[in-house]
Amino acid sequence: MSQISGFSKFSKDQKIEWLVENFLDSRPQAAKTLRQYWNRDEKLQKLHDEFAENTVSNYYLPFGVAPNFIINDKEFAIPMAIEESSVVAAASKAAKFWGTRGGFKAEVLGMTKVGQVHFNFSGSPEKLKRFFEEKKTVLLNSCADLSKKMKQRGGGILDMELRDKTDELPNYFQLHLTFNTADAMGANFINSCLEQIGSTFEKEAAGYSGFNETERNVEIILCILSNYVPECLVRAKVECPVDELQSTPEISRAYAEKFVRAIHIANVEPYRAVTHNKGIMNGIDSVVLATGNDFRAVEAAAHAYASRDGKYQSLSKAEVKNGHFYFWMDIPLSLGTVGGLTSLHPLVKLALDLLQRPSAEELMKITAVAGLAQNFGAVGSLVTTGIQKGHMKMHLMNILNQYNATEKERKLVIEYFKENVVSHQAVVTKLENIRDGKY
Repeated sequence: MSQISGFSKFSKDQKIEWLVENFLDSRPQAAKTLRQYWNRDEKLQKLHDEFAENTVSNYYLPFGVAPNFIINDKEFAIPMAIEESSVVAAASKAAKFWGTRGGFKAEVLGMTKVGQVHFNFSGSPEKLKRFFEEKKTVLLNSCADLSKKMKQRGGGILDMELRDKTDELPNYFQLHLTFNTADAMGANFINSCLEQIGSTFEKEAAGYSGFNETERNVEIILCILSNYVPECLVRAKVECPVDELQSTPEISRAYAEKFVRAIHIANVEPYRAVTHNKGIMNGIDSVVLATGNDFRAVEAAAHAYASRDGKYQSLSKAEVKNGHFYFWMDIPLSLGTVGGLTSLHPLVKLALDLLQRPSAEELMKITAVAGLAQNFGAVGSLVTTGIQKGHMKMHLMNILNQYNATEKERKLVIEYFKENVVSHQAVVTKLENIRDGKY
């Protein structure tokens, strides 16, 4: 098989035919599977086709809702797009638990985002600094047209500084810019500004009388935003008297002690911290996906933030102080509620409607709370019944679907596992027994 040219210009049917012929053993069922996920509404399908390159089908994730969230004394039903069983259930359970204990509190600690112009300069750092100070206003003004609408929405470029990185890499310098992108995630705005500043920087350097001929040849390497946003930060938290955590004061105190210890373990043990933080991201990513935001950027920023002190640690914290239980988390979240998919994808628009059309700051609070709720549910299960009991009961339906269980078989299996421990093998064995007439 030779390399194919012009694949992107093929129709969806032609793309599928080529894939089936070359990679799917000419199986008609493969083509049928791809086509059965097409939307019957041709206009809606065309919209989805144009979200990405070389689209051949749609990939569905369950779109669930976690009710009963009280955030800053306001009630929410939070949309969550995720395939992992038990995530929405755990978040909902945590929401109900804290709803009777004052609910969640959340606050945005900062909205600053970062972009950088990376360049090589082989001359005098002192001359470069002098050049930058003289031309800083010119560089910023070169983005006036790009920034006009963003400024009207309360955003724009906040500042720009020259950073000397030559101790880490020879001849490497950068222009480090900070931005506020208001209710937009702002990637396109930031990158456009950076490219404009990079171009202006090169032109101004080429004609600067304070440079020699070599120094005028500034080499721009790349102009790009950073997805690490440690100053675009939100805090979510809960608290209540320790004695209100469980059914009795004695059980509550034991539970709180064990819960706090579990958080401390995640702070000192990276192997545990990664799984611990993955649980937080179960909640966060599902809201980010449902609202049409970039979950890859959010993931990268969160894990970088967890390593900010030189060691990978838990994102969440907990303590018992003066008879009160405190559980909280600070996390970087760069989110938007305008632009991108937020105005195009019908389910994204519905999700934002469900959240009562939040601003970017409000969405940051909601999303952080979903992550903290998920973490509370997971750690709470781990230090009491264990994670598998609830998880496998939620996973039960997946196993029954995998083995094509009939409605009668489902009822019998579900009834049996109300009193028995669920495992994959136990479900398969029970199903086989039913099919052999051994009820």
